[in-house]
Amino acid sequence: MDTICAVSTPHGMGGIAVIRVSGDDSIDIVQQRWRGMLLSDMASHTAHLGHVLDSHGEILDEAVLTLFRAPNSFTGEDVVEISCHGSMWIQQQIVSSLIDAGCRAAMGGEFTQRAFANGKIDLSQAEAIADVIASQSRASHHVAMNQMRGAFSRQLSTLRSQLLQFVSLIELELDFSEEDVTFADRSRLTNLAAYIKSVIDSLAQSYQAGNAIKNGLPVAIVGPTNAGKSTLLNTLLGDDRALVSDIKGTTRDVIEDTIVMGGTLIRFIDTAGIRESSDVIESMGIKRSFKKMDEARIVLWVVDVTAPISELEEFYSQIKDHCQDKEVIVVVNKVDAGNSLPIINKHIDLDLTIVEISAKEGTGVEHLKEVIVDIAALPQVNDENAVIVTNSRHYHALVRASEALDRTLQGLESSLSGDLLSQDIRECMHYLGEITGEISTDDILGEIFSHFCIGK
Repeated sequence: MDTICAVSTPHGMGGIAVIRVSGDDSIDIVQQRWRGMLLSDMASHTAHLGHVLDSHGEILDEAVLTLFRAPNSFTGEDVVEISCHGSMWIQQQIVSSLIDAGCRAAMGGEFTQRAFANGKIDLSQAEAIADVIASQSRASHHVAMNQMRGAFSRQLSTLRSQLLQFVSLIELELDFSEEDVTFADRSRLTNLAAYIKSVIDSLAQSYQAGNAIKNGLPVAIVGPTNAGKSTLLNTLLGDDRALVSDIKGTTRDVIEDTIVMGGTLIRFIDTAGIRESSDVIESMGIKRSFKKMDEARIVLWVVDVTAPISELEEFYSQIKDHCQDKEVIVVVNKVDAGNSLPIINKHIDLDLTIVEISAKEGTGVEHLKEVIVDIAALPQVNDENAVIVTNSRHYHALVRASEALDRTLQGLESSLSGDLLSQDIRECMHYLGEITGEISTDDILGEIFSHFCIGK
């Protein structure tokens, strides 16, 4: 396999940069460009000071070289990492020098793909590495680290092993079909299939929370025109993200931005003011407002305290159907105007959380944040043993595995023949194996690793 190299630190100038080299010829190639202790004399997992040379033997930089001998390295191959000064010119020259000596420039995710190919990690762990790098909050980091350490993989491996034991017994029966011998206890198989299905369904159900953790928990800010939605967004973010005007209908499209609150990534979505409008563009924005409301987990319903109660009732009738199974916080805005708070719960049929604020003055906004954090809290994130699915590929594979077990349970109930039961159980095992990479195709691998950065 080719020996590859790439800059593994972020693109740009910094204090230091790390160039990674991996492959069977790593030690020989780097030795051509190294002046210092011989790499052949270095022990694995040790660092040494020396000089990196260009293709003409001239000193490029004073650097630290770290050697990881196969198979005890990230990729499972001989790996050399050169820590040099962060000049972009130096980085480019070192990479160019290594390529002249026999390296090939690494493709995106190729180091991690080699770690997978060499059995150092499975596919779900490889994907978790990308999630760790991209994590933007404590919660997303915790979930990604848990998966990278193999918690998800171990759970799937246990499920596949249990299924394999039974499918082996069922298939053994087929060899003795003429003798009417039974090796697999059907009642035990029913209980096992039901148990495994419950575990798989629980993992699949965690995807909604996991997706929110990874991409930001969606919080839609809704309300009539000029209720103060955009002002609230700007105040929550601490930035003038949205235009604010006294003119009704200023916000005509959704505006999204994220912020970490209480260790959780929150994705706030400012929507167009909901009202009857003949303006084509504004009407399109209002349709998007309802769509984003449907997608949100939390809805901040911004109420103008100076507006008549009839307007409140009318607006609630418009959004009511879109707030089913969601946490709704009534944000009573403009309390700085001095008006009294309407008795909201007497005019609507839900017991909703009410928070009084002045988005303009910032009054009550910190309390609103606390309420959002409390609602957004996911206790299982703090459980070191909890497995939360954050990857859509994993989710769809789990759904298909569950469907295969549904057919298995139905087949057991109707006394289906062993060969057909075996087919459904093996299909379930297939989808579980797709997650960890025990069953994979070049197309799947290409799609996954194409999203990795160069150098990882």
